[in-house]
Amino acid sequence: MNDALPAPLDVRVMNMIATILFVCCAVGLLVGGGWWFLRNPAFSIGRIVVHGDLSHINPVSLRANVAPQLMGNFYTLNLQQAREVFEGVPWIRKAQVRREFPNGLAVEIQEHQARAFWGAEGSPTLVNNYGEVFEADADDDEDSRLPRLIGPDGRSLEMLQMYDRLAPAVKPLGSAIDTLALNGRGSWRMTLEGGASIEMGSGSTIDVLQRLDRFVRTVSKVAAQQGRKVDSLETADLRQMDGYALRLRGVTTVSAETAAARARTAAARATARPAAARTTTTTRTPGRNN
Repeated sequence: MNDALPAPLDVRVMNMIATILFVCCAVGLLVGGGWWFLRNPAFSIGRIVVHGDLSHINPVSLRANVAPQLMGNFYTLNLQQAREVFEGVPWIRKAQVRREFPNGLAVEIQEHQARAFWGAEGSPTLVNNYGEVFEADADDDEDSRLPRLIGPDGRSLEMLQMYDRLAPAVKPLGSAIDTLALNGRGSWRMTLEGGASIEMGSGSTIDVLQRLDRFVRTVSKVAAQQGRKVDSLETADLRQMDGYALRLRGVTTVSAETAAARARTAAARATARPAAARTTTTTRTPGRNN
C-alpha cells in the first residue's frame, strides 16, 4: 500500500488562508451581531421604578433628571455608576440599583433625615440622623425649625450626640435649643429660642451636663429673688467653679468694687455739703445817719 503524498505547499497555504478568513468572518459576525443586539433601541432603559419612604424627593422629577445621565442600555449599564448618579441627587443618602427584565431598573432610595443645620447662618449644609453632613435645600416648615450646629469639621456626630443630651435638660427653662456651638478650644455654648445665651465651658459630656443641671435646678429661684421669671434670662456663664453668673432683663448689677466706689463717692458728697454751709457768711453794709 502506497502512502498518500503530502499536499503541495500552495494547497496548504490556500487552506490555511481560507480557514483564517472563515474564523475572522465568524468572529466579525459574532461581534457585529452582539454590538447590534446590545445597542438596539429595543433594549434601552424603558422605565425606572423608585421605591422608598420619600418626603423631599418627587419620583417623577427624579427619573427625569437622572435618566439622561445613565450611560448604556439594559445590558450595558454599569450599575455602580448608576448608583453614584442617584446618590449625587440632593437628599438621597443611599441608592440600590438593580435590573428588572426586560428593560427596567428598580431603585431603592434612602433619604437623608435632617436633624439640624450645619455651619453659620445661611449655610446650605445639614446634619442627618447619622451625624453626616450633606448639602440640600431645607424647603419646608418642618426643616426650617431645625436647630443649628456650629463647630469644627469632622465633629458633627459628636455635636449631634451632645445636642440630644442637652435638649431634654433645658426643657424646664421653657425654651428649646436654637443654636449649639463648639469652638476650637472645646468650649460649648448654646442659644435658646427665647434669645438667652448660655456658656457651658469645656470638659467631658458629664461635666457639661452637671453644670447645666445645677443651673436649671436653681435659676428660677435666683430670678425670683430679683422679681423676675426664667424667661427674663439674657445670658448665663456656667464656667464658674462653684456657681454661675447670669444677667436678667430689667435687672442691673454691678461688681463689689464698683458698689464700694459708688458708696465712697456718695459719702464724700454728703460730708462736703455741711462744710460748705458753715463757710457761708452774710455781709451787711452799715447805713448813714442824716
